[in-house]
Amino acid sequence: VQLQASGGGLVQAGGSLRPSCAASGLTFSRYVMGWFRQAPGMEREFVAGISQSGSVTSFVDAVKGRFTISRDSAKSTVYLQMNSLKPEDTAVYYCAATLGLFTRRPSVYDYWGQGTQVTVSS
Repeated sequence: VQLQASGGGLVQAGGSLRPSCAASGLTFSRYVMGWFRQAPGMEREFVAGISQSGSVTSFVDAVKGRFTISRDSAKSTVYLQMNSLKPEDTAVYYCAATLGLFTRRPSVYDYWGQGTQVTVSS
C-alpha cells in the first residue's frame, strides 16, 4: 500500500493550495480518508476526513469554511482544497486511510502518506 501526497508549497496568507494524495495497493472505495497536519513541536492533528462514498465530511473547527475535502474514485485520489490560508496553517500535511469507522483519531488509521510541506507566509 502506498499513499503519495503532493501539492504542498509556499504561499502568502490569503492564498490557496490543493494537496492531493494518490492511493495504490488498496481498494480505495473501502477506505475512509483523512488529512492530518503536524507543526514543529506540536502533535499531529486531524484536519479533514471523508467517508468511503464521499457523502460525509468532517473538519476541525480551525479550517471550517476555508478547506474542503473531496475524493475521486476513478483516480483513487483524495484532495484537500485549502483557501484563505493563514500562517497558522503552516505544517506538514499527511493523508491517511482507515478501514474503520469515520474517526479523527490518528491511531485508528492504517496507512499514512509521507507528508507534504505547506508554508504560509504573513
